[in-house]
Amino acid sequence: MKFFLHVPLIRLTSLAGVLAFCLLSPVAAQVQLPGSSNQVQPIDPNDPNTLRPTGQNNSLLSIDGGKRLMTEASNAVSSQNYDTAAKKLQEARIVFNQLSNFYQDLNSSFSGIDNRVADTQRKKALETAQMRDEATYQLALVHRAQNKPELAVPLLIQIIKSQNPTRDLGKKAYQQLLELGFVDTPARGGGATSSTPSPAKK
Repeated sequence: MKFFLHVPLIRLTSLAGVLAFCLLSPVAAQVQLPGSSNQVQPIDPNDPNTLRPTGQNNSLLSIDGGKRLMTEASNAVSSQNYDTAAKKLQEARIVFNQLSNFYQDLNSSFSGIDNRVADTQRKKALETAQMRDEATYQLALVHRAQNKPELAVPLLIQIIKSQNPTRDLGKKAYQQLLELGFVDTPARGGGATSSTPSPAKK
């Protein structure tokens, strides 16, 4: 009788072991984030337990990363691959917008504490905001080429709001609205161009 009682117990123990192995084995797999590479991050010899990020040239969340996306979009436009161009330009807009937000946050954090750092971050926030607006303008042109004015119009209005109608990119955006027939009053030329783009769109 004791023999028959131990058989199910052995089977259950074996089954539990198999299940535990199956559940634990995926833990060894590495999660691959979208857009990340298999390149190992360098280790700081002074602190081997802390991974240093790779140089900005290898990072998507960098000015160089955004510029690479813009170049890829330009190449796609040259090949009349507008879907790819739109995707790359949208990604570039996100990158530049995030960078602008981050630099603006750093500017706010250092304002009144270290004005030299704050001023540098403010300039970077404006620089990346300008790049974001340029990517937005190119995306609007791609949507025009795709015969999708309903997607182009909101982008053009965003540019005008960010840039100011007196700046070069703002003027170009308004001209596009005019050509699309969304507006029917030509803007007057001239005017001061001292306005700067909005540093961030959170």
